[in-house]
Amino acid sequence: MSVDTALQKRESSANPIRVGIIGAGATGRAIALQLGTPVPGMRLVAIANRTAGHAERALREAGFLKWARVNSASEAEEQIARGVLALTTDPAVLTSCSAIDIVVEVTGSIEPAANVVLDALKYRKHVVLVNAELDSLIGPILKAKADEAGVVITHTDGDEPGVAMTLLRYLRTLGLRVVAAGNIKGMVDYYRNPDTQRAFAAKHDQDVKKVTSFADSTKLSMETTVLANATGFHVGRRGMYGPACEYVRQVGDLLPADEMLSTGLVDYALGAAPHTGAFAVVYEDVPLKKTQLAYYKLGDGPFYVFYTPFHLPHIQIASTIGRAVLQLDATVAPIGGPVCEVVAVAKRDLKAGERLDGVGGFCTYGLIENRSAAREMRALPIGLSEGCVLRRDVAKDDVVSTEDIHPAGETLIWKLWQEQNDRWPAQVEALSAAPSLSETR
Repeated sequence: MSVDTALQKRESSANPIRVGIIGAGATGRAIALQLGTPVPGMRLVAIANRTAGHAERALREAGFLKWARVNSASEAEEQIARGVLALTTDPAVLTSCSAIDIVVEVTGSIEPAANVVLDALKYRKHVVLVNAELDSLIGPILKAKADEAGVVITHTDGDEPGVAMTLLRYLRTLGLRVVAAGNIKGMVDYYRNPDTQRAFAAKHDQDVKKVTSFADSTKLSMETTVLANATGFHVGRRGMYGPACEYVRQVGDLLPADEMLSTGLVDYALGAAPHTGAFAVVYEDVPLKKTQLAYYKLGDGPFYVFYTPFHLPHIQIASTIGRAVLQLDATVAPIGGPVCEVVAVAKRDLKAGERLDGVGGFCTYGLIENRSAAREMRALPIGLSEGCVLRRDVAKDDVVSTEDIHPAGETLIWKLWQEQNDRWPAQVEALSAAPSLSETR
């Protein structure tokens, strides 16, 4: 049964998918707004945010007239049974609540989000990650844990990895060979920082470090890493090629043909119309098929570009929620161990003793790199960088190594990353590229 039909059936039988949102920032508010429409066959029944006022704002903007503050899963279950939306400052209330079918993690955090996901899996909850920061760092090990729990964990349609993967999967169902996929990106400037982005963030009511990560390539690299881990495609070079072009259909002729055919590529088209969305490149060399594709205005080949001219996380997430609960189908999730990583690169000359400020900060930007190359150089993932103190100077545009830093501490996220490395050793020397905390102190 198709998702839309199944959702209509759930709607008509008054048995909607019960959704809990964790996080009430700009994206969380937008998702709450859309689910408050409401979407046929699903209902937002709970929201968690560490600042209750932000969650209340999300609900007011979404048109909810009534909600109840709760402090336990049992209280949440009671309110939801009465048809009242539950609001809490404790995400564990949602992850353990039996009246919630699926949790949408949309904090954009890393360490707190990892705790949320593990707790949700413990209670066998499906999880939608609107969180490229977490997914690009430890998505493979979280997927393995979700499989063990018998639930779905998935990135979302509407965010570029999900848009690209939804398109790619559709093309594969048609018998087409997809050899590349990626984002359509307006601009990239590695050296943007919170000062340069502060006015833009204020204008659009968004977090300034988040906005900085959009501009300095970090978020782009995280999104394409999520896509690489879901497809097995590699990156052609650190940071990708990112060919500039006027129209996205030109990108198929601008990426290296041999690399697309040998490993598949994740990449991005820079400045290309339609200026948003995602693309997939198909290879076809059968002469008669090429003639047919030319007739239908797709060009002369042998590389043909298909694209989706929009990405709307707050709207398209409904499809991901439906597919996860009704079909146990992840929109986009790792197919095995990590294929790529996002490494931390110095935005400026960094000095020994400096404390790194993480994603979207003043110190580093993130670039996608093939996992084997990243481990061989002992690169520090940018998702692990916040709070680390430099042991030595690092020159501008150099990759920060795990040997260059004192870790921030024995955090959950560091442990999960090391567990991921142990489960899928890189194709380099015995994973000495992932030192223990004691070795870096």
